[in-house]
Amino acid sequence: MPEALDAALAEVRALLLDPSLTRAVAAGRRRGQRPTVLRAELRPVTLKAGPRLQIATSDGSRPYTRNVSPGSDADAAVDALLAEPFGNWHVETVRTTLQLRVTKSGQAQIHRAPAARPTVEPAGHDRAKEYLLDPGDPIFVEIGGSAAKRRQVDAFLRALAATLPDDAAGPLRVVDLGCGNAYLTFAAYRWLTQLGLDVHLVGVDVREDQRQRNTELARRLGWADRVRFVAGTITDAVVEPAPDLVLALHACDTATDEALARALRWESRWVLAAPCCHHDIAAQLRSQPTPAPYGLLTRQGILRERFADVLTDSLRAGLLRLHGYRAEVVEFVDSRHTPRNLLIRARRGGAPPADTQRAEYRALVEQWGVTPRLAALLAEPAAAHIDSTDRAAG
Repeated sequence: MPEALDAALAEVRALLLDPSLTRAVAAGRRRGQRPTVLRAELRPVTLKAGPRLQIATSDGSRPYTRNVSPGSDADAAVDALLAEPFGNWHVETVRTTLQLRVTKSGQAQIHRAPAARPTVEPAGHDRAKEYLLDPGDPIFVEIGGSAAKRRQVDAFLRALAATLPDDAAGPLRVVDLGCGNAYLTFAAYRWLTQLGLDVHLVGVDVREDQRQRNTELARRLGWADRVRFVAGTITDAVVEPAPDLVLALHACDTATDEALARALRWESRWVLAAPCCHHDIAAQLRSQPTPAPYGLLTRQGILRERFADVLTDSLRAGLLRLHGYRAEVVEFVDSRHTPRNLLIRARRGGAPPADTQRAEYRALVEQWGVTPRLAALLAEPAAAHIDSTDRAAG
């Protein structure tokens, strides 16, 4: 039975501002009227700064997302949306679902029902996982939304959140070196913009067909003016101006070293690199005798390969520290999903390298007789990083 529109919208308003809101969508248009946006979606999110009401709107060519604080900001934002001549509202809370349709005569046709799947908060370790990027976000329609992909996206975004400072501000220039099909590239842009940052992102891949595919996807998402792709190698691709944040996710073998070398030359503020396929150091270990007393580490081929992985990433992190970065190696995604699950996370501006760090690095490469590719790319000898104090003492 039709109801008065004003009273119905007041009911919608109360649900939109209710803490139990889970999701709401406004779309369509009333007879003879046109909203300023084609669609609006609201959902609660939890950011480092606290709970927010996220409002995503689209004008048909470009999405726009903002996060408003509870209270007067949220009230004003909701009132502005309710003033738009949308033809339909769909609102879900923990307890109820409301569907409102504006009839041709300007009245409200409302359907109310209990929530289809009431939300029960499990206790302790059974608590449902909260994703930084909602699994229902429209971006997953474009990049794919399998459970494994959502887990990897969430693990990557959590590593990114732990790397950037809480007060990070834009404009933020990001480059993804060796971006491939760029699903993590797009996820990074989506999440960073949800934080309110002004982001400009460049994806680099050697394949021209990938550049074309990713460029078209950026256009469909309405991000073509902020997300662009270039075809070229990690070493030579033109990226201007220099980025603040460098991503290199699963770049194979020494491609990770090439990405780290570019980040160091750019003096980028933050670096996230997920190494893959550590063949270079492994080949060097096979070509020479193992120093005593470590024969048991390399006698078996599988152990030698795994040790080469550890040695390679240890040397990479050590070189980053010697160039003024605070670097750590952490788990990227659970090893049940991929054996290549390490992430090198670095932030420029750490303390100058200590003599002990220089000595540790020098002793490690000398004892194992290896030349890290990253050191070679930086035009430094294998046992470099000996400052004037070291030389004077020699």
